[in-house]
Amino acid sequence: MSEAVIDDIVAVLPPLLNALEALGFFQRHLHPLAFASVMNAIGTPDEALQKAHTAIGDWPEQFGGLRERLDRACSETRAAFAGIREVERGNGDLVAVFRALRHVPRAQEALYPLAAQFPPVSSFFLNDANRENGDLLSRLEVGPGEHAGIFHDHNEPGSRGGFSVYVPEYYRPDRAMPLVMALHGGSGNGRGFLWSWLRDARSLGAILVAPTATGPTWALMGDDSDTPNLMRILETVRSRWSIDASRMLLTGMSDGGTFCYVTGLDGASPFTHLAPVSATFHPLMAEMADAERMRGLPVFITHGKLDWMFPVQTARQTQAALSTAGADVTYREIDDLSHTYPREINAKLLQWLNGE
Repeated sequence: MSEAVIDDIVAVLPPLLNALEALGFFQRHLHPLAFASVMNAIGTPDEALQKAHTAIGDWPEQFGGLRERLDRACSETRAAFAGIREVERGNGDLVAVFRALRHVPRAQEALYPLAAQFPPVSSFFLNDANRENGDLLSRLEVGPGEHAGIFHDHNEPGSRGGFSVYVPEYYRPDRAMPLVMALHGGSGNGRGFLWSWLRDARSLGAILVAPTATGPTWALMGDDSDTPNLMRILETVRSRWSIDASRMLLTGMSDGGTFCYVTGLDGASPFTHLAPVSATFHPLMAEMADAERMRGLPVFITHGKLDWMFPVQTARQTQAALSTAGADVTYREIDDLSHTYPREINAKLLQWLNGE
């Protein structure tokens, strides 16, 4: 690799990764009433990224693919910042913020293939507790084999009913891994929601499946076209990779969390654990659920005290209803969480799934 290329990479990676970390902080702590304070907390890492990105020079043709990925990661990150800066200036609302944040998973998707080449990128895609884990880092240095990495099945942006999969680079067919099926929130998609879980699946060893609903959101009313589709996806994944049938977690955010209840409480559900996050629930779900299914079913409920969409009282009532119905409920209430995804819960969910 030429010296000029190396110099450009060394110059642009730190501000790019810093900017992405800042966007992650912003996503986690976003609350309509706290928008200004969260913006103040993240500072202006986009300015350093813009400076480094625009300073990248011409690269030899053989590095075109690398340059394209780095460019796209920088451009998507800057686009996310540009969108939230517009709202900061008074031009737009919360919907515009969510629209801007769609650029974040696109930036991560562009950047991830560079993890095998650049240790700082590989560390970025690990959870905080494992970024200095030498054994894990050495196992990841090999890069993905034929059966590992990220795969998309009819899950292009804008499509419905497909799914994305992440299989840890150190996957071995002779060792069954736990499975996490993570359901996105309303109007979202699995290709984007994959990145809410990838760091922890990669750090702790789980096969991650992120489906996309068949409609605008999950089938919470009327005909349920999503449960059959999830079963199709699960069958496809289990036919390709070795899954531990005793450790299959269904989790989801907001509407995805609510659909965890809708499909996961059915007596025929193959999932061994349910973990809805920031979800809503109707007591009739517990009354109508299969009694045998409910008996001792492990359910981990996570909700924020500041949730402005589904008030926390809903989650407290859900805990009581499910416990009364016989489920084995773990309840986690997070003081500073509004209606956003708390990625810090993922490691705890995997430990719970593994019986630790």
